[in-house]
Formats: sequence, C-alpha cells, structure tokens
Amino acid sequence: MQTAALAPSIPFFPYPQLFLFEQEDLTRIFRDVGQRGAFILQQDVIRFEQNLARFLGARQAIGVANATDGLIIALRAAGVGSSAVSAAQHTNQGPEVIFSSHTMVATAAAIHFAGCTPVPVECGADHLIDPAAVAAAITPRTVAILPTQLNGRTANMAALGELADKHRLVIVEDAAQALGSRFQGQCAGTFGAAGAISFFPAKLLGCLGDGGAVITNDSGVAERSIALHDHGRGTDGEVTGWGLNSRLDNLQAAILDYRLAKYDQAIARRRELAAAYRERLADIAEIVLPPGPEPLDAQGNYPEHFDVYQNYEIEADDRDELQAYLRSHGIATLLPWGGKAVHQFAALGLRAQLPFTEKLFTRVLLLPMHVWLTESEVATIAACITGFYRDRSAKGTR
Repeated sequence: MQTAALAPSIPFFPYPQLFLFEQEDLTRIFRDVGQRGAFILQQDVIRFEQNLARFLGARQAIGVANATDGLIIALRAAGVGSSAVSAAQHTNQGPEVIFSSHTMVATAAAIHFAGCTPVPVECGADHLIDPAAVAAAITPRTVAILPTQLNGRTANMAALGELADKHRLVIVEDAAQALGSRFQGQCAGTFGAAGAISFFPAKLLGCLGDGGAVITNDSGVAERSIALHDHGRGTDGEVTGWGLNSRLDNLQAAILDYRLAKYDQAIARRRELAAAYRERLADIAEIVLPPGPEPLDAQGNYPEHFDVYQNYEIEADDRDELQAYLRSHGIATLLPWGGKAVHQFAALGLRAQLPFTEKLFTRVLLLPMHVWLTESEVATIAACITGFYRDRSAKGTR
C-alpha cells in the first residue's frame, strides 16, 4: 500500500515570508510611497537604479517591468534586433542567437521577440552554457551569445568573450538568477553589451510582484534601453522611436532598494546553507552536488567563481523516486522548468538534439534554498536523502 504524502513541513519556498518577515518595514514603505503619491518613475526608482549599478560596478541600471522584457530590451538596445534585418536580407533566414537549453523558456522567448532565431546548445557539467558547444554552433547567421547565469553561478565568461571577439558577436547576459554572482571578480550582468536581472519574488533579491533591470556599461545601450522601456522616450522626454511600456513600478523599487541595502547578508546566508548541504551530502555516491562555495582568499579576493546560490540544483540517481520519497516525508522539491529543457518543448519548433542536456534533465532536482531555511531543516533533508539511498541499497533495488 502506497504511503500518503505529508503536507510539506519544509516548503520549497515560503512565499508568505516575503511579506511577514519584514511586515513592519514594508508597511512603512507602502505608506510613505502612497502618501507621496509616488507611483510611476519617481525618485525611488532613480535611487534604486543608482544603488544597483553601484553594487554591480556597472555604469547604469534601468528598472523594467520584468526580466523577460529586460532581455528583449537589452538585445534590441545592443543592436541584435536591429541587425536582424540586414542578416535576414542576405540569408533569407533570421539572425541567430545561441543560448543554453538549460534555462527558462523566457530566455528563448526574448530572443524570438527581439526578431532573432533561438539556437539552443548543450550545457556543461556545471549546468551552465558550454563554450565548446557555443563554438560548434556558430554560423554566418550568428549575431549574439546569450549565456544564462544559472542558479546563482556565472558561466566561463573568459571563454565566451574570446568566441565573441573572434567572431564579432554581441554578448547579452541572462543574469536573472545571478545578482551578486561573480566570475574572476566581475559581477554577472556586466560582461557583455548588456544583461538582465529578475526581481521575481523568489529570486535572490525579490520584490512583491514582477520586476527586473537592464544592466550595461555602454552609454549608447543605456540610452536606447531607457527609450525602449518607456514608450520610446529618451531622457529629454522626446520620442526617438517605438518603445514599450516596461517601467519598474515605483513601489517595488522602494522595496527593492530597502532590501538591497542588506543584500550582502542574504548572499552570505545562502552560501552558509550551500556549505551545510555539501557537508551533509558530499559522501552520497548517488548524487552530484553543485560546486563550492569557494571562500575568498586571505587577502579578501574572490575565487574564480563566487556563487550566490539562487537555487541548489543536484543530480540524483532515481530522481523521480527520490522526489516522491521526499514528498512523502513532507519535503517539497522542484524539477527545473517543469522537467524540460527549452528545446524539449515541441511547440517551439527548435528541433535540437542535445543528448547531454536531455540526460541531465532526467536527473536534476532543486532542493529548498532560501534565507529562511534553517540548518536543522538542511539536516532533515539530508537525512531523508541518505535514508532513501540506504533503503534502496538494502533492498537491492539498485
């Protein structure tokens, strides 16, 4: 007889905590914004954009309605969308943008709505875009590389930068999950022409709704992004072309600015939890853990990869059975992207064969990872995983 699953006592993400944990301060912010009537493009947005750019070491941050809009705007502002016309005229096919299929469908959707053809490629053992796969996918129609900085880790941007320079390609980063993540000391979102970050509630820095930002060190890209996100209006208010209505809500900006001031604490907490998972799970032969966290050196310098752990994504033998076992013990987990890579959604017509990624998606599982998770809960999750594989080994089911 099958055991009924318990209601999750360890949720995957405790959404009510986003408000309840800071209820008094958030209520104060709401009253302040409301009493000022400061709802659209007010000082709160400007202040948050300035503080976000400073945190990232970037020239400019532009608040937008969500990260998907941010990617579309970033691609178009970086000239990828506009270059589509010339490329299509010469080849009778749309210009191509290479991305890893291990990402949310929004990454590919942004490429599509920027007027380009999404070209999915394999991820590597670290679950991020594989530079060798990118190199193999470059054609005369390729105009850009769009790496997803996944799970709070930044891809090998040195290798991708070399490819972009060699083939004269644009880099636009999907850094939705990577605010504060670094590669060789440089923040995700600041390597290419532009990047996009998400402030969806469950993200590293979450608001109480949708929100995002475009990040750039290029003044021209910044100007075009500003116009594109506000009906084509530039900083002088003059309409310079067609644009969208994709402005970061001023109330959300005020909340995000409040949270950004203590964001380093959130990063530190996630890294502590990642270390706790590693300590308790490292000896289980049936699972593969994400890297790190690697510490700063004695001089305070960053390691090559400084991960911030938006998610804790493991690989597991007998993944589906493990997930069901955890569920039956009141532990909620998640299959990334509903259990499919982007190219596996047949309706999108991407027609790729990516055997490494396809195999990976039979194994990947997201464990709970958020700042309210306790060491005791990590211990409970680890003990349950250990028990699952111990029991299967004892029963000879492997």
